[in-house]
Amino acid sequence: MTRQNMAELNLAKFLRFGIYLTVFVPLIIFKDFISPFHFGKVLVFRSIIEVLGVIYLLLILQNKSYLPRLDKIFWSFLLFVLAFTVATITSVIPYQSFWGTLERMGGLWTFWHYFLFYIILTSILTKGEHWQKLLNLTIFAGVLSAFYGFGQKTSIEFFVGSGDRARIFGTLGNAALFAGYQILIAFLALTMYFSSKINHKHKTWYLSAFILNSIAILMTAVRGSLLGYAVGIIIFTFLWARQNKSHFGNLILKILIGSVIFWSVFSIIFNDSSFVKKSGYLSRVTNLSLTATTVQTRFWAWQAGFKGWIESPKTILVGWGPENFNIPFSRHFNPKFFRGPGAETLFDRAHNMFIEVMVTMGIIGLLAYLNVFIALFGSLRKFLKEHDLAVYGIGFISATVAYMIHNSFIFDTSANFVVFFTILGFVSYLGTKDKEEPRVAKPIIKNISTIGVLGVLFAFFVPVLIYKTNILPAKANYATTRAIVRSWAGDFNGSVEKYREALSYDVPGKYEYRHRLAQYLVGVGGPSVKEEKVREVYKFTMAEVEKNIKENPIDYLPYLYISRLNILLGKDDTESPYNDAALGYSMKALELSPAFVRTYYEIAQAYLNKKDYSNAIKYFQEATDLNPKAGISHAYLGAAKIESGDLGGAEDLERALNAEYPYYPREVDFQRLISAYLKTNDFGRIAWIYEQLIIINPNEPQYYASLATAYANLGRIDDAVETARKAVQVDPSFRGDAEVFVKSLGREL
Repeated sequence: MTRQNMAELNLAKFLRFGIYLTVFVPLIIFKDFISPFHFGKVLVFRSIIEVLGVIYLLLILQNKSYLPRLDKIFWSFLLFVLAFTVATITSVIPYQSFWGTLERMGGLWTFWHYFLFYIILTSILTKGEHWQKLLNLTIFAGVLSAFYGFGQKTSIEFFVGSGDRARIFGTLGNAALFAGYQILIAFLALTMYFSSKINHKHKTWYLSAFILNSIAILMTAVRGSLLGYAVGIIIFTFLWARQNKSHFGNLILKILIGSVIFWSVFSIIFNDSSFVKKSGYLSRVTNLSLTATTVQTRFWAWQAGFKGWIESPKTILVGWGPENFNIPFSRHFNPKFFRGPGAETLFDRAHNMFIEVMVTMGIIGLLAYLNVFIALFGSLRKFLKEHDLAVYGIGFISATVAYMIHNSFIFDTSANFVVFFTILGFVSYLGTKDKEEPRVAKPIIKNISTIGVLGVLFAFFVPVLIYKTNILPAKANYATTRAIVRSWAGDFNGSVEKYREALSYDVPGKYEYRHRLAQYLVGVGGPSVKEEKVREVYKFTMAEVEKNIKENPIDYLPYLYISRLNILLGKDDTESPYNDAALGYSMKALELSPAFVRTYYEIAQAYLNKKDYSNAIKYFQEATDLNPKAGISHAYLGAAKIESGDLGGAEDLERALNAEYPYYPREVDFQRLISAYLKTNDFGRIAWIYEQLIIINPNEPQYYASLATAYANLGRIDDAVETARKAVQVDPSFRGDAEVFVKSLGREL
């Protein structure tokens, strides 16, 4: 064997080893980072592929027979990548489309890595034994992820998310994403179990893996995924029974269909029964109503996305740009999303891959995406006609249908992509004639010295690329989490120092890091703006958020952050220019998202700072009109009215309690009510308010004392005496005043 042939062989071995490593990417968790279940996976995957990419380039320079197979699956994948690229170039926010968001780590840069992964995969794995090893490792990694999910049902701290979770999410951090990954692994194991080329020992392993992964899917309680899994199993059984003309298979098929019918009837009849309601799992999986909260929010998000898609010929053709679903979502925001504090009001994904692609990449992207499945089904359909390949046709048709149904209710991330593209590559391999024919050396560059020089250049280039695009983002991310941890400990200076460090790297993710700093300053318990050093940090933060506005001018969110920062700076000065600045930013946010309820709160608060009560009340009223079911809007409106001297605000505060999504007022809101009712001597309502305050804070003796006074004014003497005694029990120092009070009622304490 020549020196060049030996080098070629070693490069191929190295590439196969690297591909085998990628199967463990779904197990990676960076627990001390923001987005711990996605961030680390993508960085590690990209780093591996970048190393493999240059090694692969050196290999094909020595032997171009390692170039990828140009079959229908390859071309469909390439067309989708090109559609992705065009959508990124024409994106309304190209930077975000290229790099992706910190939470999901998508974007064009990462997606090109998936395509390169597929190219290397299909070019280097040239023998059945290569694929057997890869698929075995893939299934093994899926089983490990399932066991990790099972560990989340325990209280063992090793498992991130442990504590007897109602719904497990394995190593993916989200039950739905985990279910999608497990669906692919389960069907892969089931397919390999039925393969005639597998020995009995391996069959036991595959069957065990299928059962374990199926249990994991069930434990996620994700209804869309369970539907996809069930349909996939039925299709598998139908195709297998037909292919083998099996009476037993037909019997199993009838049992499965009967089970689905039984479960549907059971869910309809017993969903509201007491024994189902006692089980959080049963309550969820038997809820088939289209009015369920999760279902409604999906429909609203899809509706907003569709309205955004048809907004212009450009968006219809090429979409808003990958990773930009939040833009049309906010422009066509449905105020029904907002139900109060903690409401989910920002969808960065459509939770439906087909709608996601259509909205962000337009009709070109959607057709290219669908073409991937068309090419896949075309290959699998041919397998059904070949005895040796029929089981793979059956298994992967079922898996793909299940995967598509699952993806109709969620989206893809790195773990799902790695497995799905692995299956695509395996199907491409199976469909190739003369799979293992000897490779004939066909060098592109015959001079080994030239290849050596290129190897040295790549040896310098790749580490720099990895450092710039993977290591620096990791350092920025980690610095941000250290800033958050320090803020929890009350270390203001240390926290700000770490935020400054994170932002100094100027890497993808800076959008989120700037907002994290702003969140810290405006959050509950944040530092007081009365301190000069804090005000300086406010100014620094506003300058950073201003960069987000310049980089994302059609995104309403940074406008709201900078508005809130200005509101806090101008809170104690009606003439402060910060209040006018806050109004300017809020009005721009309102222009970008006219129905976003929280924006009206910011505008109204700026007017409250200026003591302009009429405008404050106007915008609180508009927020209330957008979604009258949200109690907090009524609470804010009532508080503003009372502050302006309009005692009718008391009725709005009470509406907050009785709304469909009630808002339990804070103590300060109740104090406003008390002030209002004291002016009208409505002691019945005052007594009710103090009863609520005692529920909120049962250790405050003054509440009992004030309630006792209210009871006395209502003539409820026994209640007044008993409540006065409770005040003394809570705080004995109240005894003297309580004795005088009770004696005035003609009683003894």
